[in-house]
Amino acid sequence: MRRNDLGDLNVFLAVAEEQSFTKAAARLGQSQSSLSQTIRRLEERLGMRLLTRTTRSVATTEAGEQLIETLKPALSDVEARLAMLSELKDKPSGSIRLTAERHAAETILWPAISRLVQDYPEVKVEVAIDASFTDIVSGRFDAGIRLGEHVEKDMIAVRIGPDLRLVVVASPTYLARCGFPQTPHDLTRHRCMNVRLPTTGGLYAWEFEKDGHELNVRVDGPFIFTDESLAMQAAIEGHGLAMVWDDVALPAISEGKLVHVLEDWCQPFSGYHLYYADRRHPSAAFTALLRELRARALQRRPV
Repeated sequence: MRRNDLGDLNVFLAVAEEQSFTKAAARLGQSQSSLSQTIRRLEERLGMRLLTRTTRSVATTEAGEQLIETLKPALSDVEARLAMLSELKDKPSGSIRLTAERHAAETILWPAISRLVQDYPEVKVEVAIDASFTDIVSGRFDAGIRLGEHVEKDMIAVRIGPDLRLVVVASPTYLARCGFPQTPHDLTRHRCMNVRLPTTGGLYAWEFEKDGHELNVRVDGPFIFTDESLAMQAAIEGHGLAMVWDDVALPAISEGKLVHVLEDWCQPFSGYHLYYADRRHPSAAFTALLRELRARALQRRPV
């Protein structure tokens, strides 16, 4: 079947059902001359006459009747399948591929996708834990989650989390043995847990801010990690200071295992954003996920 065949057959069926070029033209929103040319082209291609035309009426030939008997069930099936596709468009289902670094996945993404698959059992979610700045287009991801300051300008970014804060912590035993640093500069005389950045491969320079004054400090110590969780565990065991997420350290601080250090130098910054490429026709599953993340972000917003 050639590209125009289905359209030509649809025109034939409309003329045959209406028994009038005038009515068929109104039904299809085309001119009578256009319909007449289409029917003539179809008849020439098939090598047989399908319609008998007079000045007052249009009737189907025997060949035309046989063609109608063939077309009606087939076109009805096409319409039914198109209706099913329309329902699928509105019903969340299918797969969503996401990339996020571990802290974002555990604190922001997991509560949302856990609820999503409960509400829509036909949705499947794949999460790639990756702290690097993933190219979601080349990686064929539907979206990624990163800090707002790290999202590319050509991406659509939606705020989905509260402000975050990195804090310096140490165990009471370490501080009793080595003392409290009073300023970030004092960290050069302390044992600190380094974290290697997955983006550049370099070591993270601890970032501070106070009264509008920003300061980065290169630290040194017995360990280098690629994940903050081990850095915090090393701090709990008294190996030195660590810079970790405030919300992750909070339970250990509440239990007295860790103590805040240089807290007035640790300022909050913009939290996590969902970022994705321009999507004119997002799937119902992706729309449902975005709606869930936005709703949770509003619930966390301070009154």
